[in-house]
Amino acid sequence: MRAVIAEDSVLLRVGLIKVLEMGGFQVAAEAGDAEGLLAAVAEHRPELALIDVRMPPGFTDEGVRAAMEIRRRWPGTAVVLLSQYVEERYAADLLSAHTSGVGYLLKQRVADVTDFVAAVRRVADGGTALDPQVVAQLLLRRDSDPLARLTPREREVLGLMAEGRSNTGIAQTLVVGESAVAKHINNIFAKLDLPVVDVDHRRVLAVLRFLAADHEHLRPRAPST
Repeated sequence: MRAVIAEDSVLLRVGLIKVLEMGGFQVAAEAGDAEGLLAAVAEHRPELALIDVRMPPGFTDEGVRAAMEIRRRWPGTAVVLLSQYVEERYAADLLSAHTSGVGYLLKQRVADVTDFVAAVRRVADGGTALDPQVVAQLLLRRDSDPLARLTPREREVLGLMAEGRSNTGIAQTLVVGESAVAKHINNIFAKLDLPVVDVDHRRVLAVLRFLAADHEHLRPRAPST
């Protein structure tokens, strides 16, 4: 599976290349800015683009805009945004337009190679991966009545679903049976008025659509410095 990496920090870029190669990816190209990223994707048509949120020349949202452009021009390329800080408005921007083959992770996750590679591969396979800290902030911002109906355990399950965990993964994390997880998920969909579908991946996307619904509320916030 081919990947393109866009990261202006040379040291981190080298580290990301090593991590992806250890995970079985072939790094087809690397870039230090959004322009170079778009050129590399156009040339190599990779299955995955790993993109820093902030890159030259402005170090604001160049990576986000490049990711949106990649999904518009090459919808078969999955994208994972990497950020130094929790900037949930960027995650919401991306998720409001695309809820498959997308991810938003903090750079600190790279240190946990196994989990990081698993999250990236999940996105490359058409799934989703949202950083737990981003999920937590999105949930805190969702003070609407539907979310208030959830029990504390259901909120835990919802957060793990939004991270991209499967039913088995949720059960292992919470140390409960899969039947209990399935029951919680059915309750969540009922309380949030979300459709229950057969494929776990599609259920995760439906939850992400719900979480991303407040992206207009998040947009006015100034980026972190």
